[in-house]
Amino acid sequence: MADQNTTSESDKAYWAANVRTIAVILVIWAVCSFGFGILLRPMLEGIKIGGTDLGFWFAQQGSIITFLILIFVYAWRMNNLDRQYGVEEE
Repeated sequence: MADQNTTSESDKAYWAANVRTIAVILVIWAVCSFGFGILLRPMLEGIKIGGTDLGFWFAQQGSIITFLILIFVYAWRMNNLDRQYGVEEE
C-alpha cells in the first residue's frame, strides 16, 4: 500500500516558492516599518516628504502604505505561482 503522506516534487517546489515569497515580503515589511521608522529614523531626518522627515513619515504612513502594496504583490505572486504549478482556482 502506498504511503498517503508522500509529497510530489512539484508540491515541494510550490511550497518552497511560497515560503520564499513570504520571507522576502516579510523582510521588506520589517525594513520599511521597523528599520526606516525606528532604527534608521535619525539618518532619514534630513530628507523631507510631505512636510516632515522621511523617518517619521515611514513610521506614520509609509509602513502602512508599504504593507498594503505588499498585500497586492503577494496576491499577484501567488496567482502566478498557482498558474505555474497548476493549482489555480476556477
